[in-house]
Amino acid sequence: MAFDQKQLRLVMRQWSTGVSVVSTLLNGKKHGMTVSSFTSVSIDPQIVVVSLMKISRTHDFVIEAGFFGITILSDTQKFISEIFAGQVAESENRFDGINTFEIKSGSPLIFGGLAFMDCAVIDVIEFQSNSLIFGEVLAAEVGETGKPLLYYNQHYHKLQE
Repeated sequence: MAFDQKQLRLVMRQWSTGVSVVSTLLNGKKHGMTVSSFTSVSIDPQIVVVSLMKISRTHDFVIEAGFFGITILSDTQKFISEIFAGQVAESENRFDGINTFEIKSGSPLIFGGLAFMDCAVIDVIEFQSNSLIFGEVLAAEVGETGKPLLYYNQHYHKLQE
């Protein structure tokens, strides 16, 4: 039984998520985008999955590079989330002025994040307009102390005590 997509969007807005940036390096160029659809699949083996829209410019870069990084953003990094969510024109480099580092694969990770993962693409399942990209975690580090940036009902929020 089909129903209006707007109803599903309204329902999904009631689900709060953390905010992260998925990034990769391909042919010497950094690429990345904000995602909230990311989760741990397994601790043994160490597998995560991220859902990327096929039309996003980062989608093809991650698959072609074969590696991706994940930076879990802190509540002080709202501006970074906005940049990587497309508030910068597509022709511009989203990494301009952003301090990054690498752990293992060369995928750029963003300083100031709460945590970081460096992953190798191990499987891609295409479904409709998105792909589920499974990554084996090659390395993981805890970053700055702080609180996570949260996204709920189309707005950013901070975790309260």
